[in-house]
Amino acid sequence: MSNTKNTSQSQSSQEPQDSEDSRPEREEASGPKKEGGANRRPTPMEILREARAQLAELTGLVPESVSSFEQTDDGWSLEVEVLELERVPDTMSLMAGYQVDLDAEGQLTGYRRIRRYERGRADARKGGR
Repeated sequence: MSNTKNTSQSQSSQEPQDSEDSRPEREEASGPKKEGGANRRPTPMEILREARAQLAELTGLVPESVSSFEQTDDGWSLEVEVLELERVPDTMSLMAGYQVDLDAEGQLTGYRRIRRYERGRADARKGGR
């Protein structure tokens, strides 16, 4: 019986240590990106990757390309092309262009589908967009 008591005491004494030891790791992982102790702005490539990943997570669609990318007063604005409906032959698949807005840190603030088209069709809109 004393073994059971000692085991439960040793387990309970280890629990706080384990949770305390793992707490800083979680805080570091969720904290802001730092370089040399100072906050840094994400690079354009980091913005592009994060935008694609966030859009894919929200819509369940895989981004194929980024056709437009610009910095705005509020952050970033992108146009991302995704495959919405796969068909055979591939030229008949339905594609869509989504406008994706991000804040200055690269967090998605909104998106909307701005056009839908067949992969094999030339863009009929004026201005090349």
